[in-house]
Amino acid sequence: MKKVICNTLFLFLFLTGFSQTIYFPPISGDQWDTIAPQSLLWCPSEIDSLYDFFEQNNTKSFILLKDGKIVLEKYFGTHNSSSLWYWASAGKTLTSFLVGIAQQEGYLSIHDTTSKYLGEGWTSAPLDKEKKITIKHQLTMTSGLDDGVEDPYCTTDTCLEYLQDAGTRWAYHNAPYTLLDEVITEATGSNLNTYITQKLRNLTGMNGAFIPSGFNNVFYSNARSMARFGLLMLNKGKWDQTPILTDTTYFNEMVNTSQNINLSYGYLWWLNGKSSFMIPQSQFVFPGSLAPNAPSDMYAAMGKNGQFINIIPSLNMVWIRMGDSPENTDVSFLLNDQIWTYLNRLPCESSISEYTNKPTVFPNPTSGTLQLSSEFETIIIYDITGKMIQKFTHVTEIDLSNLISGIYILNLYDHQNIYNYKIVKQ
Repeated sequence: MKKVICNTLFLFLFLTGFSQTIYFPPISGDQWDTIAPQSLLWCPSEIDSLYDFFEQNNTKSFILLKDGKIVLEKYFGTHNSSSLWYWASAGKTLTSFLVGIAQQEGYLSIHDTTSKYLGEGWTSAPLDKEKKITIKHQLTMTSGLDDGVEDPYCTTDTCLEYLQDAGTRWAYHNAPYTLLDEVITEATGSNLNTYITQKLRNLTGMNGAFIPSGFNNVFYSNARSMARFGLLMLNKGKWDQTPILTDTTYFNEMVNTSQNINLSYGYLWWLNGKSSFMIPQSQFVFPGSLAPNAPSDMYAAMGKNGQFINIIPSLNMVWIRMGDSPENTDVSFLLNDQIWTYLNRLPCESSISEYTNKPTVFPNPTSGTLQLSSEFETIIIYDITGKMIQKFTHVTEIDLSNLISGIYILNLYDHQNIYNYKIVKQ
């Protein structure tokens, strides 16, 4: 059977093993232990290249943790360690975490109908269809409500139209997710910011708050607070010796495939290493892994304009990126994977070259010709909806000049492997 090949930071595994010890910074103050990149045999020139990439792509903050300690921390422009920035849809993972806490405290069950907390008629769907929607459907983006309405952020009943039975269709629909905030409030009797302060912020030293923006609630914090949440996730819901999310069943469900439609989606978390994935505003199921350049066990919070938390249990690693959208694309999954191409180069080449064997595709983005590092039996290009655009055989150069600007999926096939790439045509 063919398999999808992905490139990972293998040197971590060989140099540091699978350390079970995780450092946690104090809850108050600015102290945070560090690890020198040189001790990991990382090349200064490659770190500079990574930082150049971030600066050229409108990054505000970047932090990388190994075993809980800061290895890399960089701020750009006027941004600094105290600057607040929005999480966008990366904040969905905070809501998912809070739902888990509310369930472990007995306030709700994710198998409850949403109507139990929002009342009948919270949608314009027929009542029997509305009653099929549960909290779990909200967590997994499978409410069955129509994401193709004029305003998919609108949470009023007239905007929430029935399209398909709950659980039978995956679609990245913001409004049903946003209403989880109301479910938490109704179930616990606490407003969203009070609940997150009591159950999460006070126990981890995070700062930040949800701020209303139109129909949305958007979380703002500094970069280290985002990294603290990633560290909490790396330690499976426990902050040092303080248990926070103790429902291990819920935690495991949250960061694993939650339904059989989009295998790369948990409870509002994006998952790597699956055999297929779906993306927002598309119903096509793409073959291959969400982030081919990242380790297969990576899972991520991803928000508009490139707000990221990546958690990699096998490497005991967390990294976060905050900032604006790069000029060439605002598609989060593409930027996240591009960052991994730079992270994979950090170990000095002489130490890791034998482990990196993924073919290269360049330049990406491209305005015309795409070069392949070797010849393949079959090359297929899909547009973002999953429609096959072009097919080639036995070539090392592809002319994309006739394609309109946008995001495309490139699959390379040889006799035993499938290599999956996301490319940008400028």
